[in-house]
Amino acid sequence: MEIIILPTPAEVGRVAAAKIASVVAEKPSAVVGLATGSSPQGIYADLRRRVEAGEVSFAAARGFALDEYVGIPLEHPESYASVIARDVVEPLGFDPSRVRVPDGRAADLAFAAKEYDAAIRAAGGVDVQILGIGANGHIGFNEPTSSFASRTRIKTLAPSTREANARFFDSLDEVPTHCMTQGLGTILEARELVLVAQGSTKADAVAAAVEGPLSSFAPGSALQLHEHATVVVDEEAAAGLRLADYYRYTYANKPEWQRFE
Repeated sequence: MEIIILPTPAEVGRVAAAKIASVVAEKPSAVVGLATGSSPQGIYADLRRRVEAGEVSFAAARGFALDEYVGIPLEHPESYASVIARDVVEPLGFDPSRVRVPDGRAADLAFAAKEYDAAIRAAGGVDVQILGIGANGHIGFNEPTSSFASRTRIKTLAPSTREANARFFDSLDEVPTHCMTQGLGTILEARELVLVAQGSTKADAVAAAVEGPLSSFAPGSALQLHEHATVVVDEEAAAGLRLADYYRYTYANKPEWQRFE
């Protein structure tokens, strides 16, 4: 993994967005894996700035969301279908018909999950996947003990995950207990991964993902198996990294031909 430590959350968003933009600029029809939650908001804000400045276009790109709640109405403002449409598709200029979200309302959820994986493969696979990480180490909604070989499927959300997401709802009771999420095996098939994390509450999860043992107890550690994973964090999220000084040194001395921003 390439570990990039930056002083502020805004810089995290800017540098991660530069990585996404570089992939799409090189391949305008790129397939982009889309994450929700608070972590990637800085990415989308900076990408919007780049779109408005004419630096990059997502008009020919395709998108696949990481996950969706099960049973939540499509029109609910916190369904990920609504969030992706509102925060990503419209501001970045994606063609709505080229962006998919897992169907958490399907009559046959198991079939819908398998069909979602098949749709990703049919699109040629994800070129660059945006990821956040939960305080308990989950990526997507792959909670601790998720198999590294897992595919898109139904998962039960951990109580801590539901509590963390309750801020988006009127009460904890409104937060769904289940989701449909891309599996770790599905995520690892993306050609490039870009994970962002900000704040001290993510420090333990980041340290476990980057420097801890490969373990299903820390789903983020699956990134250690990937050929092209970039982890962009602020100083607070990097607080638990033992080799932080080395990561700073490496980034400061990165050859010009390797830079994407």
